Parts: sequence; C-alpha cells; structure tokens
Amino acid sequence: MDTTQRTEQQRSADRRRRELLEAADRVVLRDGPQASMNAIAAEAGITKPILYRHFGDKGGLYAALAKRHTDALLDSLRAALDAPAERRERVEATLDTYLAAIEARPQVYRFLMHPSDGSAGEQGFDVGKHSAPLLRRMGEELAQVIEDRLDLGPGSQQLARVWGHGIVGMMHAAGDWWLGERPCSRAELVRSLADLLWGRLAAAGDRVGGPGF
Repeated sequence: MDTTQRTEQQRSADRRRRELLEAADRVVLRDGPQASMNAIAAEAGITKPILYRHFGDKGGLYAALAKRHTDALLDSLRAALDAPAERRERVEATLDTYLAAIEARPQVYRFLMHPSDGSAGEQGFDVGKHSAPLLRRMGEELAQVIEDRLDLGPGSQQLARVWGHGIVGMMHAAGDWWLGERPCSRAELVRSLADLLWGRLAAAGDRVGGPGF
C-alpha cells in the first residue's frame, strides 16, 4: 500500500470516527447519563460490535467525547481570557463562558460528570473514574494561562497550578450546584464568583511585554 492510499484510508477513518461521535452527541443530548452503546449504535446505523471496534467500550467512547467537548471549551475559555478588555471583565467573561457551556448542553455535562444508576454495570463503566482526569486537564491548562500572563513572583509555577486547579474546582462545584438548583441568574453567579477571586488576583502584576490576564 502506497502513502497516498494510507493517507486516504486515514482520512476515511477519521471522518467515520467524527460521524460516530456526532451520532453519540445526539444520543447524549437526548438521554444524558442514560445514553447507552445500543442507542448510539442504532443512531449511527451500525451494530454495537462495530462501535466497539472504533472505541473499545463505553469508557473509550466517553474519553473521545470528553476530549471533543473539553477541547472546544478550552478554546472558548482561552478566547475569553485573551479578549481586549479590563482584567475583571475578562475574569467574568471566562466564568460566564464555562457556565454558558454547561447551561446550553446540560445533558452532555451530566453525561460527562454524573453516572447514571445503571452506567457502572454497562461494560464496567464508571463516570467518576473518567471525569477526574478531565477536570485535572482543565486545571493544568488554566494554570499555564495564569503563569504565562501574571507575574506572581517567587514560586509562580506552583502558585499558578494551585490557582488553576482551585478555580476549575470552584467553577465545577458552583456550576454543578447552580445547574441543579438555579438559585440565581447566571449573571449573578458570575459576579459572585468573580468577587470571590478578586482579592490577590486584582493586585498581581502583569508580566512585562506579555498579554495581561
């Protein structure tokens, strides 16, 4: 097989994988944490063994969906952080971006973060085992953004990681509570969370020659 044939086969495989993930997204939007491999296979017009061939099991499919949605969310968060605005406005925009994402697709959020009653029994799937790495990845990504954009002085790398994981944990916990109870508007929650962050963050100096956080 020559290089051209291999490249075309890879493109075809990538395209088919995207189509299957889009079918999985449609089922997750409809069924949330109860989304099953049977339902996803039916939506894609294939048998479950073929779905397994692409993703291995529900854990493999979950990981692929999590990467797909986390990549998109991180791109949106970076854009909010780098927007031409005052720092407080960018912090609020970043918080709002995260909350808007989980509000727009609550079933996807619940599929990624909350196990259904029967999910652990299907192919031994355990959402909690997979969602923790997703949150860790977001924490590390935000830590890198903070370190690149703020002059935190001695121990800046460690402090940036503490802040990154702390902010992600705050957004996740507060967003989860808010999505379930809706005790206030999204704008009110954003303002309240930004107030919580606005202590030392407001006083930190921007790095010389680099974009401000």
